[in-house]
Amino acid sequence: MNKSELIEAIAASADIPKAAATRALDAMVESVTDSLKKGESVSLVGFGTFAIKERAARTGRNPQTGQPIEISAAKVPSFKAGKALKDAVN
Repeated sequence: MNKSELIEAIAASADIPKAAATRALDAMVESVTDSLKKGESVSLVGFGTFAIKERAARTGRNPQTGQPIEISAAKVPSFKAGKALKDAVN
């Protein structure tokens, strides 16, 4: 399912126009992104938790030359599925 299919599903499920569903989805994504930028996690009970994880600096290898390269530390977004979502999938 891509974004446009998700918007169609939201519009049909909530009985709202596609334009309103698009604004709602964009607002949700923007809110989650803003919270993660601030270092906060976002918990949706029954669905899951969006959070930021710290990835340590490490040494990698250039695949073309085999030379070692330094990969800097980074913050990466992560998602942990909630119990209800896990149960629904299984």
